[in-house]
Amino acid sequence: MKILMSSLLLISLCGCSAGAGGPDPLGGVASYDALKSARTACVAKGGELVRDDLNSGKRMSDFACKRK
Repeated sequence: MKILMSSLLLISLCGCSAGAGGPDPLGGVASYDALKSARTACVAKGGELVRDDLNSGKRMSDFACKRK
Protein backbone atom coordinates (compact mmCIF):
# COMPACT_ATOMS: atom_id res chain seq x y z
CA MET A 1 0.00 0.00 0.00
CA LYS A 2 2.87 2.36 0.79
CA ILE A 3 4.39 1.70 -2.63
CA LEU A 4 1.10 2.51 -4.33
CA MET A 5 0.66 5.76 -2.40
CA SER A 6 4.25 6.87 -3.04
CA SER A 7 3.87 6.04 -6.73
CA LEU A 8 0.69 8.10 -6.97
CA LEU A 9 2.39 10.99 -5.19
CA LEU A 10 5.35 10.83 -7.56
CA ILE A 11 3.10 10.73 -10.63
CA SER A 12 1.07 13.69 -9.43
CA LEU A 13 4.20 15.73 -8.71
CA CYS A 14 5.61 14.98 -12.16
CA GLY A 15 2.37 16.15 -13.72
CA CYS A 16 2.60 19.47 -11.90
CA SER A 17 6.14 20.16 -12.97
CA ALA A 18 5.57 19.38 -16.65
CA GLY A 19 4.82 23.02 -17.50
CA ALA A 20 7.79 24.36 -15.56
CA GLY A 21 10.16 24.01 -18.50
CA GLY A 22 9.49 27.56 -19.61
CA PRO A 23 7.39 29.20 -22.25
CA ASP A 24 6.95 27.55 -25.61
CA PRO A 25 8.48 29.92 -28.17
CA LEU A 26 6.48 28.45 -31.04
CA GLY A 27 3.00 29.12 -29.80
CA GLY A 28 2.85 29.27 -26.03
CA VAL A 29 1.62 32.13 -23.89
CA ALA A 30 3.27 35.45 -24.72
CA SER A 31 4.64 36.15 -21.26
CA TYR A 32 7.08 38.93 -20.47
CA ASP A 33 10.04 36.53 -20.38
CA ALA A 34 9.05 34.80 -23.63
CA LEU A 35 8.66 38.11 -25.44
CA LYS A 36 11.95 39.40 -24.03
CA SER A 37 13.91 36.36 -25.21
CA ALA A 38 12.18 36.39 -28.62
CA ARG A 39 12.92 40.10 -29.02
CA THR A 40 16.58 39.58 -28.08
CA ALA A 41 16.94 36.72 -30.58
CA CYS A 42 15.22 38.74 -33.28
CA VAL A 43 17.41 41.82 -32.75
CA ALA A 44 20.50 39.59 -32.88
CA LYS A 45 19.39 38.50 -36.37
CA GLY A 46 18.95 42.13 -37.42
CA GLY A 47 15.16 42.16 -37.23
CA GLU A 48 12.35 43.59 -35.17
CA LEU A 49 9.70 41.63 -33.25
CA VAL A 50 6.24 42.72 -34.39
CA ARG A 51 2.71 41.60 -33.56
CA ASP A 52 0.29 40.59 -36.28
CA ASP A 53 -2.55 43.15 -36.32
CA LEU A 54 -5.20 40.46 -36.78
CA ASN A 55 -4.26 38.55 -33.61
CA SER A 56 -4.68 39.35 -29.93
CA GLY A 57 -1.00 39.11 -28.98
CA LYS A 58 -1.65 36.59 -26.22
CA ARG A 59 0.28 33.77 -27.91
CA MET A 60 3.85 33.69 -29.16
CA SER A 61 2.57 32.61 -32.58
CA ASP A 62 0.97 36.09 -32.85
CA PHE A 63 4.45 37.63 -33.17
CA ALA A 64 7.00 37.45 -35.96
CA CYS A 65 10.56 38.62 -36.52
CA LYS A 66 10.59 41.01 -39.50
CA ARG A 67 13.67 42.34 -41.22
CA LYS A 68 14.22 46.07 -40.83
